[in-house]
Amino acid sequence: MGQNTRDIKVWAALAAVYVVWGSTYLGIRLTIDTIPPMLSGGLRFIAAALILGTVLAIRNGPATLRMTGREFCGAGLVGLLLLTGGNGMVAIAEQHISSGLAALLVASVPLWLVVFRVLARDRPHLLSLTGVLIGFCGVAGLSLTGGGSSSPLSIVIILIGSLSWSAGSFLSGRLPMPKDPFVASTVEMAVGGAGLLVAGTAFGERMHLGTVSTSSWLALAYLVLVGSLVGFTSYIWLLGNAPISLVSTYAYVNPVVAVLLGVLVLDERVTGQMVGAGLIIVVGVALVVSTERHGRRPETRAPSGETQLSRT
Repeated sequence: MGQNTRDIKVWAALAAVYVVWGSTYLGIRLTIDTIPPMLSGGLRFIAAALILGTVLAIRNGPATLRMTGREFCGAGLVGLLLLTGGNGMVAIAEQHISSGLAALLVASVPLWLVVFRVLARDRPHLLSLTGVLIGFCGVAGLSLTGGGSSSPLSIVIILIGSLSWSAGSFLSGRLPMPKDPFVASTVEMAVGGAGLLVAGTAFGERMHLGTVSTSSWLALAYLVLVGSLVGFTSYIWLLGNAPISLVSTYAYVNPVVAVLLGVLVLDERVTGQMVGAGLIIVVGVALVVSTERHGRRPETRAPSGETQLSRT
């Protein structure tokens, strides 16, 4: 009976990670309808950081948030790469391309991570390199056809964001970081969110409260409370209670969820080229993840800015 209860909890948490992180693209799309992309991201992550930091301080005492200057700088740099660069670029691009297309392109992050490992003179398995080649064929297909999009520049922006996200994920296991992953995530969200607010203001974004729609406010609240907190908590729990081979399946389930939600909620158009190229990306990512989980665990990040897979 105890094992059955545990299995139910595992699958409930896994379902939350699948759906919640797959739905963040839809949440971003609804939020930026009436809130500028970088400012909305800044508000989202600073609010999430304040909530998470407060909960940690209440549960474990204020001392739990203590860290060295090097640890703060390491987490801050990772936050800037993941959230200011990675998530910010996604929000900007989603002004002109579908949420489903954005999710499929961001699914290339595990592929970029293998490339970073090669540049760092690591030696990924041959099957990992094969998965990268397959996945990038899919990325090229989406980029060349636009997946039905009329904004090639937005596709380039998404790919730049994916590179930034990959760099942050890669460095997160190599820089001094707070030992508690929840504390590290609090710093990353606070610094990354501040970076988005500064960048948005510098590029002329202005938020006029009277023009913000109810749906944008609700979507922003969803991203803060569900995307950045419920999803993250579920994932951290899974890392300690489920096989990594099962948990890592988020990498190729999230984009499928995002595409389906985009079609169902926003009536987004899905072309045959988009489906074909997307399947190629998912196959490439699945090959990389399934190969890497038997050796060194890959470091990746979810689009919502939370720690993904374990730091090595």
